[in-house]
Amino acid sequence: MAITPTVKGETTHTGTTMGSESAGRWFRHVAFVLAIGCGLWLTACGQGHADQSGDDDRDHGESHDPSAGKSWSVTAWGSQFEIYPETDPLIAGEIASAHVHVTHLDGSSPVADGAVEIVFRSPSGEEAFRSEAPVRTGIFNVAVEPSSPGEFDLSFRIETPAAKEEIRGGRVRVGSRQQPGGILVAPAPKGGDGGEPLPFLKEEQWRSDFSTSWVRRGELARSLGALVRVRPPAGGERLLSSPLAGVVSAGVAWPYPGQPISRGAPLLRVTPLVAGEHSLAELEASAASFEIERTALRGRLARLEELLVLEATSRREVEEVRHRTDILEAQRAAAESDLEAALATRAGLAHGAIELDAPFDGEVAEVSVTPGATIAAGDDLVRVVRTDMAWLEAALSPMDAAQLAPGQPLRGLVLTPRGGREPIELSDVRLVSVAPEVSARTGKVAAFFEVGTPGAGGSQALALGVAMDAVILLGEVRPGVVIPSTALVDDGGVTVVYLQLSGESFLRQEVHVVERQGSRVLVDGLEPGQRLVHRGGDAIRRASLMSSGEAHGHVH
Repeated sequence: MAITPTVKGETTHTGTTMGSESAGRWFRHVAFVLAIGCGLWLTACGQGHADQSGDDDRDHGESHDPSAGKSWSVTAWGSQFEIYPETDPLIAGEIASAHVHVTHLDGSSPVADGAVEIVFRSPSGEEAFRSEAPVRTGIFNVAVEPSSPGEFDLSFRIETPAAKEEIRGGRVRVGSRQQPGGILVAPAPKGGDGGEPLPFLKEEQWRSDFSTSWVRRGELARSLGALVRVRPPAGGERLLSSPLAGVVSAGVAWPYPGQPISRGAPLLRVTPLVAGEHSLAELEASAASFEIERTALRGRLARLEELLVLEATSRREVEEVRHRTDILEAQRAAAESDLEAALATRAGLAHGAIELDAPFDGEVAEVSVTPGATIAAGDDLVRVVRTDMAWLEAALSPMDAAQLAPGQPLRGLVLTPRGGREPIELSDVRLVSVAPEVSARTGKVAAFFEVGTPGAGGSQALALGVAMDAVILLGEVRPGVVIPSTALVDDGGVTVVYLQLSGESFLRQEVHVVERQGSRVLVDGLEPGQRLVHRGGDAIRRASLMSSGEAHGHVH
């Protein structure tokens, strides 16, 4: 008994009994139909066509021949969503199942709630086929039942609780059972240099840190690379030491590292130890004693000189007294000098102490003494630094240093802190100076840049003493294709990126980095209109290395 396939509007009639021969033919027929169905199913899941370009909304049309009646797919990108339907052949009056993958472009996450419409539009009107909810997160099943044959503009409408968008999807043809229809023109992104497309399924994309964007032109400043160290500006670091021997105490409160200070604020107080082991009274008595003895010797010397004229005394005795007078004069002068120094130390000081004040606004960097410590003259007490600005000391190659000159305008600096932290872009930068010689120790030339730091103490990233990699942005710019540095993948020592050809099809593309500027790079090897994987390229590479070559597809 022959079996007639079911067509809309028709019914299939079968007998009430079946012989073994008829049963065998029936089972073979069913197996054949199932095999054809599975083939169409795998073709739908494995096939991908891309949609529209983000370069001024230009369509790079990709024509298709739907006469074979195969399942088809198309990929379309809007500003908020990517849509990727896999659809059965289009036959007027019959239902074609469409498995539609919908992805949030921000974060590349599957759409979990909302509705999707597939719209066929012609001069006579439009037909919309809608699914009110996903059958699984990110996947909507849409029953497409076009009422009449012909060619139609294809678009998609996505509605979620947070956003709505309509995305163009090319052009389709609706055919008959003899000549089923499908995609005619699919606006597709530009390809690359060739090579075998690599599959990477939507489910894998949704599980990865994955994101794509259009390749666009831009510009980057010509730059120099250097290792820089943050340091205080010239004169912005001061080491306060004791001017005399004494006992140290706090000015107001005991200073500590990181303490904000203001110019003129008292930091420490030193109470002097006068003339070492001698008190002020002892110095006064000593000076008075020397003065009395000096006066007496000078009187005797005058008397002896008179007697020498009368030859009543010897010249030797006169010389001895004169010598003793000179020695006593020197002792008296030294005693008076010690007394004057002691009196000057005490003059105008509260309770006989000397206060050490902050020389500028900034912070305490280091404290070298403890309260109550006895110190000698010249001992280091506290180190303070300015924090309203900082200098960056850059180590440059002699060739790069020759491209800098004081007063030269700069676009800024891009600093890359250690530990994988986000780059810091500084625009308020001034080149202070370039060292006149090459360091014999490092083989580098030092250049100094002045940068402002926000607020007292600056940012932690610009803490004094921190070393980091830097890119010095010169005045000139280079135009070209600018992409995020996260798109670059090291493939066995070769720098590559991955281009998206369709929803689940990607292409490996080699590129050459021309300039780097923090999180952006200027490259050769790409052109506007390509769809770039700017996060997740490593996952595609791993998937391609692990692939065994077996067929890839979805289970819907």
